[in-house]
Amino acid sequence: MAYWLFKSEPHKWSWDDQVKKGAGGQEWDGVRNYQARNFMRQMKAGERGFFYHSNEGKAVVGVVEIVAEAHPDSTDESGKWECVDIKAVTPLNEPVSLDTIKADERLAEMVLVKNSRLSVQPVSEDEFAMICRLGGLVAEDVKAG
Repeated sequence: MAYWLFKSEPHKWSWDDQVKKGAGGQEWDGVRNYQARNFMRQMKAGERGFFYHSNEGKAVVGVVEIVAEAHPDSTDESGKWECVDIKAVTPLNEPVSLDTIKADERLAEMVLVKNSRLSVQPVSEDEFAMICRLGGLVAEDVKAG
């Protein structure tokens, strides 16, 4: 099982917007970075990830689930970009800020720390569990399956 992180500017697409989409979820469209696209191609339905507010707030705010694997991005006329669909699973009890993540040496190798500009990125199982704990969740309670 792989884990992921999805970044969005809250004034464009917020956690609340994601929650409002319900069980059907929402296409994670508009990504125009090859590395991020390639990560989405690796995602499997049922895998979990974090929803991260970038620029404003800079914090992990919720847990999401992949509900549709990579498919053509409906906002792309060129046909070269793909995306996945995600749905909200649960908010974190306490948002986990980027400053908190950077201050924890156990998270020093996290992609978010090393390449904070990448909009879709992998998260290790240990990182997933640690951020869940920091956010007041038990990772086992929000893991798929």
